[in-house]
Amino acid sequence: MKTSRLVVFSALFFFACSCSISFGQDKTKLSIGIMNIDSKGLIYDAQSIGYITRLEVVKTGVFNVIDKYEMNDIFKKAHLNVDSCFSKSCLVNAGKLLNADKILSGDVERFGEKIIITLRLIDVKNENIEKSDATEYLNIQPELQRMLEVSVKKLLNLPPNLALTNQLINYDVPVASPKTTLHLNGPRMGASFTTGDTGDRLQASKSEGGFEMYPVTFQVGYQQEVRYLAAGDFQALIEFIGLVGGLESGRFIPSISFLNGFRWGKSGWEFAFGPTIRLIKKASGFYDDQSLLNINGNGNKSNWYLEEDWMTYGPKDSLGVNSPNPYPIVTRLDTRGSVGASAGLIIAVGRTFKSGYLNIPVNIYVSPRKDGWIAGFSFGFNVSKKPRIE
Repeated sequence: MKTSRLVVFSALFFFACSCSISFGQDKTKLSIGIMNIDSKGLIYDAQSIGYITRLEVVKTGVFNVIDKYEMNDIFKKAHLNVDSCFSKSCLVNAGKLLNADKILSGDVERFGEKIIITLRLIDVKNENIEKSDATEYLNIQPELQRMLEVSVKKLLNLPPNLALTNQLINYDVPVASPKTTLHLNGPRMGASFTTGDTGDRLQASKSEGGFEMYPVTFQVGYQQEVRYLAAGDFQALIEFIGLVGGLESGRFIPSISFLNGFRWGKSGWEFAFGPTIRLIKKASGFYDDQSLLNINGNGNKSNWYLEEDWMTYGPKDSLGVNSPNPYPIVTRLDTRGSVGASAGLIIAVGRTFKSGYLNIPVNIYVSPRKDGWIAGFSFGFNVSKKPRIE
C-alpha cells in the first residue's frame, strides 16, 4: 500500500513539475520590457501603441516579454514616470529596475501623408542602442497594428510579409503586378452645361423637336476603375463611368465613358481622356434659309424642318409634283427622330482626396463637339480594395 502511495505521489509531483516547466518562461530566451511608444499626430496614445507593440513582440516568440502589470507595479514603487521615459538613460534605468536584458521603445509620428515608425532596441547591460529601425508608411491609421508588425519584424531581423509590406509602404511596385493592382469602384454624380446648337435644342419646345430641358443637366451613375500600372509615385488607370442625365427634366439620357487616366499618388492629381458614347434622339432634316416653306404661317428664315416636311410643304409645279429640295440634309438632335449612339471625346482633370482607404475623386471635364461643347464636374467616392495576402 505504501509503495502504491509513493508511486502516485511521485507521479503527481512529476506532473506538477512538468506543468510548471510548460507554462513558465523559456529560460533560454532573453527578457525584454516593452515601454510606451511616443505618439505624435495620431489618434492612438503612447500607452496604446506600446500595448500593440508588446503584442507583436510576443507573437514573434523571440523574447520573454515581461508582464505589463508587473512592470507598472515596479515602476510605481520606484516612482518612475513611464509617460515621459523615452530617453536612452531613462530607458536603461527602467531596464535595470526590471532586471531585463533588453528594453524596447520608440516613437510613431504623422508627417502629412506619411506615418513614420521608429523603434529602438536597447541593451540594458551595455547601456547602448543595439539596433533601431525607422520605416515610412502610408497614412492609413486603422492599419497601425499591421505597420507595427512589419516594424517589429524588421527590428528583430525577421522577414516581414512581402504583400503586407507592399500594401503599407510606398514602394516602387512592378508593372501590372497582381498583388498591387487596385480595383476602385463607387458612385459618381455631378452636373454638366451644354453650349451651342446642342444647348439650344435641349431648351427648344417639343413642337420644334426640342427636349424642353434645362441647359444644366444633373447626372448620377457608377464608376469602375482599374489601376494597371504603378511605378513609384506614378499610376496609370482605366476608368469605366456610366451615367444617367436629364432626370430633373423628366428625361433619361444614358452615357458611358472609357477613360485612360494618369495619376500622381502622393498629390492625388490626375489627367484622363477617352471616348464617351450617349444614346440620344436624332433626325434628318434641313434649314430653310430662303423661307421657301411656310408652315403654320411661320415663314422665318433658318427654321429647322424634318426631311419629310419638304414633301408635304415644299413648292410644287403645275402638276403637283414637288421640286427638288435645294437644301443639304443634315442630322440634328430632335425628339421626333430615332434613338442612336453619339460618340465624343472627354478630357478631364481632377484630384483624388484620401481618408484612410476612402477615395474621394473630384473632376472637371470638357467634351468638345462641332454642334456645342459640354463642360461639367463630377465627384464620388470609392474604397481601395486591399490586395490578397498569400
